[in-house]
Amino acid sequence: MPEIDREKIQVYRQGTYRCDPSLRLHSQSDAVSYVNHRGFVFFWPIKGISMPSLWVATAGDRPVADEHDDPGHITWNWKDELLGKGIWYYGRVLARKNCMISLDCLPSFYALSPNFGDPENEYLDDYRSGYLSLEAKNVYEALLGNGALDSITLRKSAHLTGAGSESRFNKALEVLQTSFRIAPCGTSKNGAWHYSFVYDVFHRQYGNAINQSREISESSARTTLLEKYIESVGCCSSHDISRVFRWSASEIHKTIQLLVDTSKIITDVRIVNEKEDQICLSDLF
Repeated sequence: MPEIDREKIQVYRQGTYRCDPSLRLHSQSDAVSYVNHRGFVFFWPIKGISMPSLWVATAGDRPVADEHDDPGHITWNWKDELLGKGIWYYGRVLARKNCMISLDCLPSFYALSPNFGDPENEYLDDYRSGYLSLEAKNVYEALLGNGALDSITLRKSAHLTGAGSESRFNKALEVLQTSFRIAPCGTSKNGAWHYSFVYDVFHRQYGNAINQSREISESSARTTLLEKYIESVGCCSSHDISRVFRWSASEIHKTIQLLVDTSKIITDVRIVNEKEDQICLSDLF
């Protein structure tokens, strides 16, 4: 069984995560180029999940600062300024956390979504089947009928302003984002802190991604995304893949085998003094 040192993995990630000060992002165009190169990154680092993030690539490998004037929070400005510009996708997808997805990878993500090409009607099938909650249905229909709305107005339009409804509203937003039915497309000064997201239905904002996804099989989509992920992290376990993409064990196994057949990855690798089997980029050996 091949072995690899944890230190070698960390050195590899220093480059792909841009931890090295000489590799840091300094501008909005740097950020866009980085996301395009990596395919997808978290906005902020996520505890327990090792993956590139815009924060680390800009501010270094340190916790997200509480101070609003921290230089690293320029990432927040970049994110807000690019919403609705069709430069990348931003929303809750990977591990149900906020991330940026390149336009090249977006069709592969959409190909794995529950959508089949009729976004103005097919959500009703999911609702009738019990896969979509009443709250999510109401939120989606509010955007479908009214166009883009800030979250305060959207909550009212979806009749989710009553006591105890905030968590149900937020859950609806999460479900609709992870299924690529809605997307943040701007910000508004409406809200308690004079800040709220503006949302729209996905197909009005990213119609090209939907069209491109029609030529992509689920198998091809998973292979593309897993390859990009392993290129970023260098080495991971099946459990890591499951946490990020939420694929089934059989889907993960089949996709790994497809990449093994291309000689791009090696399986059954052990990190020295650790027990869990790993999948590693062949270039690390």
